[in-house]
Amino acid sequence: MNAPRPATSKILTREALVEVRQRLRSKGRKLAFTNGCFDLLHSGHIRTLEFARSRGDALVVAINADAGVRGLKGPGRPIVPEHERAEVLAALACVDYVVIFPEADPGDLIRAVVPDVLVKGGDWAEHAIVGRDTVEAAGGRVERVPPVEGRSTTNIIVKVLESDR
Repeated sequence: MNAPRPATSKILTREALVEVRQRLRSKGRKLAFTNGCFDLLHSGHIRTLEFARSRGDALVVAINADAGVRGLKGPGRPIVPEHERAEVLAALACVDYVVIFPEADPGDLIRAVVPDVLVKGGDWAEHAIVGRDTVEAAGGRVERVPPVEGRSTTNIIVKVLESDR
């Protein structure tokens, strides 16, 4: 029996991910892509990741670097540092690759990788999805996942803070 590969081996640099993308493309395999902060993993994240994985032969999850999360969510975030978030995501069976991006949004990464399917949560307006134009111009598609009501990292943090009072 083959031992599972270590989760950390799924965490790639941008350059390594571009090489993986080229190998997948040469074999006619589809790459699905999603991105986010993934600060405190919850059931909404899991459903999004499973949905995204079902849309391709492989799934890459791009996560915001710590500075990017602070810029989006405020000075108290992230709760979990980027390398730990990456390792947790990489440990999931539905995730094939994880990459950390330092920019404010994943646009440059999406332009470098050009996935076949870009998946975002249904709470994103289609016109606001970063990378949509790149993916569609290359013949790919954008799919939105319906949000899981009441599931958000912010809600979890608020609940924890309120329970401590």
